[in-house]
Amino acid sequence: MASNESEPRTRWGTRAADLYTEAYAERYRAQDESPRQGAAVERLGAWLHAVCERFPGPVDALDLGCGTGRYFNAVGNVRRLVGIDASRPMLDRARRPAGEVTMAPGWLTLVEADFLQHEFQSGEFDLVYSIGVLAEHSPFDEMIATRVKRWLKPGGRFAFTTVHPLSCSVPRTFKRRAGEWLLPLASVAPGALRRALRARVMSEGLYADEERVRDVLSAVDLAVESIEPFESDVHLHVLAVARKKAA
Repeated sequence: MASNESEPRTRWGTRAADLYTEAYAERYRAQDESPRQGAAVERLGAWLHAVCERFPGPVDALDLGCGTGRYFNAVGNVRRLVGIDASRPMLDRARRPAGEVTMAPGWLTLVEADFLQHEFQSGEFDLVYSIGVLAEHSPFDEMIATRVKRWLKPGGRFAFTTVHPLSCSVPRTFKRRAGEWLLPLASVAPGALRRALRARVMSEGLYADEERVRDVLSAVDLAVESIEPFESDVHLHVLAVARKKAA
């Protein structure tokens, strides 16, 4: 496992490293191994596996915020997998991912780092995916989309989930309720007002609806392949797949 302790961390990377302690990672791994893990993990795993099957041949993949490797057993058609996470206890478990994982020796590389700071090679991956991280534990914005685009090979895909701002899990503060009430009126408002209202509801990129996802991907010239809602027992999610244009 590569460690990049000398790299600076954003406040999001620092927060993740502080939050996902040894005790937290142990509880998380117990959930991974539970036969009652839940329909949501099964559904998200099936979605990721279907994305992998869109490629005609073996791919190099990157898992942003891989945690304990919960979705390693869902990837298919993968020649090499890199998992990056800011939490060493979570990565310690990821070295022994739960479930059946059948890959060639040396298929997995783990990196302890903040993916908002760490750099990979340009054009290194066919697939970059992130489940339960973006627009939840770290922002989904043009900065991360630009980084992912740089890491993708021409024709490569970016598959990720976000938490919808209308999810029942989102705290209903007064400002948020006011923003949600005003948001439908923004469709006829001047551009600056509409952007301000949506920025309030999206809260620093920690939530993203379908429109926000499209806006960010369009801004960095990633083509949307699919966007769909998914409601789990925890969140209302947006599942998105985008593609980098072929050379």
